[in-house]
Amino acid sequence: MQRLNLGSGEFPKPGFINVDYYSFTPPDVCHDLNVFPYPFEDNAFDLVESDHCLEHLKDPFAVMREIHRITKPGGIVRIRVPHFSRGFTHADHKRGFDVTFPYYFDPTFRGGYMGVHFRVQQVRLTWFAQPYLKRTVLSPWAFYGAIVVGKVIDFFANLSPFLASRLWCFWVGGFEEIFFEFTVVKEIPPSLSLHEERRGASAVLP
Repeated sequence: MQRLNLGSGEFPKPGFINVDYYSFTPPDVCHDLNVFPYPFEDNAFDLVESDHCLEHLKDPFAVMREIHRITKPGGIVRIRVPHFSRGFTHADHKRGFDVTFPYYFDPTFRGGYMGVHFRVQQVRLTWFAQPYLKRTVLSPWAFYGAIVVGKVIDFFANLSPFLASRLWCFWVGGFEEIFFEFTVVKEIPPSLSLHEERRGASAVLP
């Protein structure tokens, strides 16, 4: 299984090809993710993950199109980004994200389909995100207390992420993260479809 981690930063993932450009920790592949195409073949990966990276890039939709290109049909894409309610607390964040982000990868969406098809499998809000980073800056009491509070908030929020995102995220001080899991959908090229049809027909000929 080929796995890719885009924007690995100082937290590369074992078992993944880790890609970054500005990190102090040397990645497996050094590449500016604002520059296309990425140095990978079409349909190269079964799983692509990107944690808190898209919000730093110039054109997230272009990044998603490139992810679609390098991921196999039926492959899994997992994206973690800041929710808009807390998305601009970092000086380098260029945007926040909402539950509507998957709409733009649905061919039936007439409000701005981006031309690549991702089927959304899961959307999840997280109140206390990136614990691996928070552990380094918070006291143990604050860290573990926030984990407990966050789990309670997350439970109720994710009963209806849409309602939480549009209404009561402001009651709890906003959510630090929104998570999307997609399946990549790719149309079979007409030439391949014809080839498969002919091969199937020849199989039943006497």
